[in-house]
Amino acid sequence: MRRIIIIALAFAISSLTSCNNMEKTTKSPSGNLSIKFNLTKTGEAAYQLTYNNSIVIKESTLGMDFRDAKPLAGDLKIISSSEKEYNNTWEMLWGEQREVENHYNELIVKLEETKSPQRKFNLIFRVYDDGIGFRYEFPEQENLECVIIMDENTQFNLTDDHKCWWIPGDWDIYEHLYNTTKFSEIDAIAKRDHPNLGQTTIPFNAVNTPITMKTKDGVYISFHEANLTDYSGMTLLINKDSMRMQSELVGSIDKSKVKRELPFKTPWRTIQLAKKAGDLIKSNLIVNLNEPNKLNDVSYIEPMKYMGIWWEMHLGKASWDYGMSQENDTWIDKGNAHGRHGATTENAKYYIDFAAKHDIKGLLIEGWNTGWEHWVGFEEREGVFDFVTPYPDYDLKEVVRYGKEKGVGIIMHHETSAAPRTYDQQLDTAYALMKKLGIHAVKTGYVGNIIPKGEYHHGQWMVNHYRKVLLKAAESKVMMDAHEPIKATGLRRTYPNMMSREGLRGQEFNAWSDDMNPPEHLTIVPFTRMLAGPIDFTPGIFDIKFNKYNKVNQVNTTIAKQLALYVIINSPLQMAADLPENYEGNPAFQFIDDVAVNWEKTEILNAEIGEYITTVRQARGKDEWFLGSITNKDKRKHNINLDFLTAGKKYTATIYADAKDAHWNNNPTAYTIEKKIVTDKDSITLTLANGGGVAISFIPVK
Repeated sequence: MRRIIIIALAFAISSLTSCNNMEKTTKSPSGNLSIKFNLTKTGEAAYQLTYNNSIVIKESTLGMDFRDAKPLAGDLKIISSSEKEYNNTWEMLWGEQREVENHYNELIVKLEETKSPQRKFNLIFRVYDDGIGFRYEFPEQENLECVIIMDENTQFNLTDDHKCWWIPGDWDIYEHLYNTTKFSEIDAIAKRDHPNLGQTTIPFNAVNTPITMKTKDGVYISFHEANLTDYSGMTLLINKDSMRMQSELVGSIDKSKVKRELPFKTPWRTIQLAKKAGDLIKSNLIVNLNEPNKLNDVSYIEPMKYMGIWWEMHLGKASWDYGMSQENDTWIDKGNAHGRHGATTENAKYYIDFAAKHDIKGLLIEGWNTGWEHWVGFEEREGVFDFVTPYPDYDLKEVVRYGKEKGVGIIMHHETSAAPRTYDQQLDTAYALMKKLGIHAVKTGYVGNIIPKGEYHHGQWMVNHYRKVLLKAAESKVMMDAHEPIKATGLRRTYPNMMSREGLRGQEFNAWSDDMNPPEHLTIVPFTRMLAGPIDFTPGIFDIKFNKYNKVNQVNTTIAKQLALYVIINSPLQMAADLPENYEGNPAFQFIDDVAVNWEKTEILNAEIGEYITTVRQARGKDEWFLGSITNKDKRKHNINLDFLTAGKKYTATIYADAKDAHWNNNPTAYTIEKKIVTDKDSITLTLANGGGVAISFIPVK
């Protein structure tokens, strides 16, 4: 159901000229935020942003550079402008809340060059109480049919040397650790190269978005983009001397950034603002700047928990490849068969049995299809993977049948090895196979540098490839979980089969990386990467040290923190990532059994970026609540009021907490479980160990 209330349409339309009115100001619905558009003395388009009567973005200019044409910069005049207020409430099919208010004031400024070739374009500003979105629009016009954009010169001029949380600008990955520095200390070039990453070495001091900041006055600001469609992803160039960021679009094989036919609109450039860190998470600016659901059939879309034949490969217990080589349709043992192949029929049934026992609805199986034995080199990856042919020890049809019998759906795995043309050639047959078998979920992967060389994961060419795959999935009634993805920009509203994606340094780095995720990593992620959209982080590791397989690496959290992540990290697909044998007989697994993945509402009870966060969410359609609280390397206590609970009702609170002697490194598996009856009038003291957490379920007393 969708409830829409439009309380106002156009409330002012006026014709303006560059002679009699050089600026226009529009405020947010409550008036706490205002944007001023103006033309500079040289006729450049510019804007300024004021929040609670203080300037937060100084005058910043807008423009573009083109191939074989002069830049779109100065010598502009205002042809006309219009304003309107819009307010509606729409329903998330799934997500962090059911109802979303979309309330903004919009300003459209129509511009034209005063000199030849007199190109026209519009700037559209939407001003919310929690931030703004603005975009360029190029309407149909004479003598201009298409453009090749070489640079988009969108500026963000800061007012001071803010504290920042950032990762290096990278045209291929988002898997860097977050840095915490002043703006003037950002050095992305020094932080970019890493032995375990397929990073892009670009000669720019630039950052990926979202980048989040805190001013000296305690205002939180985050910069990102929304509705990235047929365009290149945006990184932000850092100019430390002038305290300025400027858009730097991801390039392509011919050194251009974007090729578009007119008419077209760019993605929205977004600035989110909040007085409290937690309010950044509650902002719906990104999804609101996307179009409503375009899918007719959403019956197959089902948020769920899932397991996977996945973690055992990262640990080294099992392998993705079959361990033999194929010659003339015959599998030959050349001495490298090691009997460790993970995706076997027998192993799949073992996972299915455990999942069914715990009402876990999905099973991801990696390494099921031929090609893994040939995944080496660069150009050799073209044509390697077959997305319909299983290895001899994996009976795909039987596994699917057995899963259905047990109530566990199979999640297909398509690792492309960053060879998208090979994937494109098999899309029809691969998705036809899923449709035939009744498989309604797929995890895609794009590990490595893109083939053809010169294209990048986050350039326009790949943005369009990701969209093509998403639409093919929707046509085939398949939910998508994308790894090595294009950044999330709110398209889950328009295409709700886009369920989750990676796009950050995930759990697997703890299994084999030279530098594992530090305790503060997940106290930064909710205020940076998670602002873009849901994350497939794969929580739930109980064997923290995994000495049986790897005595060097570990997970740098406690078990209680792993449980809390099911609430902290938003995703409609949540993985119980550890091996079944590590869950068997462990009472802490009850929280994973109980916790929801789809939510009625979300509240952030306390938060400070890089230090701690406490989140509580209500299960969709139920009076059940789940709380997660995590900390960085420091231990801490929080007193939490339970006034979010329904008044007059009693709940059984089951508290999974760090033991008194718990510690992320010295004693990570020590935890306690306590039950108590509570009401909305009560409070609870949360005690978090170093690198620890607390997870609580609140279930109504019957």
